[in-house]
Amino acid sequence: MNLIQTGMPVAACNVAALGTIAYAIGESSIGKILTAHSHIGVCAILIGSDADALERDLGHRFPGKILVEDEAALRDDLAAIARFIETPGGGLDLPLDMRHGTPFQQRVWDTLRSIPCGATITYTALARHIGQPNGARAVARACAANAIALGIPCHRVVRAAGTLSGYRWGLERKRALLYKEATI
Repeated sequence: MNLIQTGMPVAACNVAALGTIAYAIGESSIGKILTAHSHIGVCAILIGSDADALERDLGHRFPGKILVEDEAALRDDLAAIARFIETPGGGLDLPLDMRHGTPFQQRVWDTLRSIPCGATITYTALARHIGQPNGARAVARACAANAIALGIPCHRVVRAAGTLSGYRWGLERKRALLYKEATI
């Protein structure tokens, strides 16, 4: 195990189990994946090309938390995420911890989780669906703040014309994910 950030003395780590987030980094067909787990469930799935950058991103998203690298404990989560990337029709059945967002972001994220695999929705339609007809930009910001890629499928949100727009993890990854979902 590797302790990358403490936020408190190491001797207090056992006492602060609720403030601990375990994480692990694995490989997938779309790049490196970092999964992080709180005492409630998966609180982050980050995608990228550089493990160090993913660890820094995790630290920025959870300041003051104790981040502990624990590949053995998260091996099954990493396998499930990699499997989902390859065969998205099987779903991604992991417990999620979505507490790290505003109430508005959480509403957007809950709605995103209801979009079926292989389907897309526009930012405007998503905003209308949650009762904010003029909130397309706010919906886009909520998507960008999503730390649980794939578990909260913000890659399924597209522009009004159906074209791809910004994706926190890169447009090529978004395109690849949507392509795999469309071919199930």
